[in-house]
Amino acid sequence: MNLANLIGTLAALCSMASFVPQIIKIARERDASSVSLRMYVVTVTGFSLWITYGLLARSWPVAVSNGVCLVLSGVILALKWRYRDIGRT
Repeated sequence: MNLANLIGTLAALCSMASFVPQIIKIARERDASSVSLRMYVVTVTGFSLWITYGLLARSWPVAVSNGVCLVLSGVILALKWRYRDIGRT
């Protein structure tokens, strides 16, 4: 594996792993009030566009890593929706 591929792989793993602590926190606390709905809508849209780009460019690493990120950010978005009434009085 050359240096560029190694760095790309590490970057993809970091990007994918970055969503896990937020998912765990929301699931444990059953509270997503601190999560920005707009930010995650934009994030999910961005990952969808990256997947499209990866498929069109036939870059499977781009498509797959962004696919994983899409799923994980989609989970956060779903949890935000699920716990939307928590914290409201």
